[in-house]
Amino acid sequence: MADTNSKIEQYLVDLMLTYQKINASLWLLDDEDHSLHSVAIMHADPFVIFRAEIMDAPKDNLLELYTKLLELNATDVIHGAYALENKKIVLINTLQYDTMDYEQFRTTLDSFSFALSQHYPILSKYRKKTAAKKAAKE
Repeated sequence: MADTNSKIEQYLVDLMLTYQKINASLWLLDDEDHSLHSVAIMHADPFVIFRAEIMDAPKDNLLELYTKLLELNATDVIHGAYALENKKIVLINTLQYDTMDYEQFRTTLDSFSFALSQHYPILSKYRKKTAAKKAAKE
């Protein structure tokens, strides 16, 4: 596992990313320059898991939101996918560590960067719709 972890860390250094090593198998990226905010990378043998929490799933407009997420998965998310995890919308991708190379690692993070910067304004509207409905009811 140490060899894989050093490979992951070397890729992070080579990409000049700002990150924090949380423990021996977990890194947290917080790199504004690369639009990678709170992206976790975890080595859970035999996988390397990339995960970013996007937002809490709203209580309203779920069908509309899930439709939009599926559309984004099909058209804009090249590496990874949006998913629902414990009532949170997350962006996730998994690579197999023994075959993972620098290009796969980089393109996963490029895809996350694109999604986080381009999709957040689209998805945050669903949070605003929920908040607007609550305010209208009060």
